Amino acid sequence: MNITWLLASLLLFSPTVLASSSVGPPPVIQRVEVGNRITEGVPDLPKALIERMQRYQNTRAASFGGWLANGQGMLIRTRFADTPQVHWVQSPGGARQQLTFYGEPIQDSEANPVRNGFLFGMDTGGSEFWQIYYFDLDSRSVRMLTDGKSRNENAVWSHHGDRVAFSTTQRNGSDVDVHVVGLDGGASRAVLERRGNWYPFDWSPDDRQLLVSQYVSAEESRPWLVDVERGTAMPIYDEKRKVNYDQMKFSRDGKGIYYTSNETGEFIALRYRDLASGKTRNLTENIPWDVEDFVQSKNGKQLAFVVNQDGISVPHLLDLASGHEASLPKLPGGVVGALAFSPDNQRLAFVLSAATSPGDVYALNLHDNMLERWTASEVGGLDASRFVEPELIHYPTFDQLAGGPRHISAFYYRPRGQGPFPVVIQIHGGPEDQARPRFDPQVQFWVNEMNMAVLIPNVRGSTGYGKTYLSLDNGLGREGPVRDIGALLDWIGRRPELDAKRVGVYGGSYGGFMVLASMTHFNDRLRAGIELSGQSNFVSFLEHTESYRRDFRRAEYGDERNPEMRAFLERIAPANNARKITRPLFIAAGSNDPRVPASEGKQMADAVRGNGGTVWYLEFKDEGHGYQKKPNRDYFNAASAWFWQMQLLQGEAPR
Repeated sequence: MNITWLLASLLLFSPTVLASSSVGPPPVIQRVEVGNRITEGVPDLPKALIERMQRYQNTRAASFGGWLANGQGMLIRTRFADTPQVHWVQSPGGARQQLTFYGEPIQDSEANPVRNGFLFGMDTGGSEFWQIYYFDLDSRSVRMLTDGKSRNENAVWSHHGDRVAFSTTQRNGSDVDVHVVGLDGGASRAVLERRGNWYPFDWSPDDRQLLVSQYVSAEESRPWLVDVERGTAMPIYDEKRKVNYDQMKFSRDGKGIYYTSNETGEFIALRYRDLASGKTRNLTENIPWDVEDFVQSKNGKQLAFVVNQDGISVPHLLDLASGHEASLPKLPGGVVGALAFSPDNQRLAFVLSAATSPGDVYALNLHDNMLERWTASEVGGLDASRFVEPELIHYPTFDQLAGGPRHISAFYYRPRGQGPFPVVIQIHGGPEDQARPRFDPQVQFWVNEMNMAVLIPNVRGSTGYGKTYLSLDNGLGREGPVRDIGALLDWIGRRPELDAKRVGVYGGSYGGFMVLASMTHFNDRLRAGIELSGQSNFVSFLEHTESYRRDFRRAEYGDERNPEMRAFLERIAPANNARKITRPLFIAAGSNDPRVPASEGKQMADAVRGNGGTVWYLEFKDEGHGYQKKPNRDYFNAASAWFWQMQLLQGEAPR
């Protein structure tokens, strides 16, 4: 049964809709608290809608957590209850044994390279003040390795498996230092304490040195070599140049460093640096796209890497002795990551997520060049053949490049049939991020069950298209991406299968700001908007985001302490332009969000309502930046679908 007809029939008898059609003073907004959920203006959700969405809500994905050192399989993370937890899989397609059972989601896991155990990270209520734990698989005991109070992340095992390097805010809550901790129960020790944000990359083969990086912005980072015992640090970057060093790892012989960087061009290339001579060479000079991940085999003979080609991952396998590439099996167009060679060098593990299938863990058997599927994540009993594959399109925008209009890439999910279809424009966060063809059950529900087209653009400022493109939205260029959305609305208007009079915008984090900004600029061309954890005023955001984030966010958005920049940010702030929004708006937030405080959403809701506008407001007291817990995410997704039904599909006849 088509959900469009079902929801339309329910809508005709909805008391909320009947009440909103009457004439009179605006209704009093009632605040309702149910457990950890706070709603304002959100109507009761139809039971039939919730039931229809259940199968989409019960799709699940798997991510890779490391090969076990004893050769007895791998660790993965997946969800069988409400949160992702760590599981053990002993063979391709084998049964999963769940190892962790927490109410909070496990954010990451990493197997010990020598011992039978693994690290994992976990916070409380979405606070992002992660603690690092060690799980001993022999005794099944768990021990916290960090202080229980600060924010700790980026854990990297030493090669001997006896120590862990990690980044922490332990010293003052603002700067991010690098510490090392052993497995003996002792406190961690600082090996690098400086102002800024510092993160460990890798240990030298003898575990005497650490590669660390100072993160300045998405366009600039500064790598250093740190002596672990002495704490001395030596820069290994050109101080006169602004370069992004994305990843760095010691070669297995310790004589050099493999790294990814845009130091000699627009894109992030895979390079090698000889430590003795300082000479470097480009291993991917003929590839005009970013290298987004790489790993060297344990025996040092092979190097695997993945290229991001217009949003689609293309894996490569290089023989380091000959310089020749191996022929690899063809993979579906999607996103490949988490590369890892097995301890015996016989397999290369990776995660593959495509638009029509959730993320699963695979391994390439290097002996026979055959793919092994280690996990097969469920799709809620749905017919996966009906999932929609997006088309990669490019549309012209407002400015010029190389004598013609600049083009913006987007992934276009088109429903079956002739249309004209209502449209949802989904805008990614970051802004240093990229729309990719990953599996999204919510998008598939919109397209398959609600007959709505979905467009996911990579507006200027997105990663994956070179460092010039990445910087186009910085500081005073902040409204350029909003104009890219205006150009996408023009493109929609030229497509006969799309209904330009029924367009909504959706986004989270920075994508939430883009939703609000788009609605202030294109109110008459949009029907509604949904935003989750977005900034409504960059000045108040920068003043209230957690202190450890403030400086590198200023590098992207501009320094609000500068009078000229402050005036610009105040002028473009959606909260200060709320009078321009007359279309319905759905705002969602997490009470514990350390990145974009819930106050950003609340002040926007109050401003729009103050001008007579309609706002649904949702907040969860046990969430942070985005919704990680399944019941909360399920409610938000169902509310979003009902909101679209009321705003984009109201009264539509069945197809």
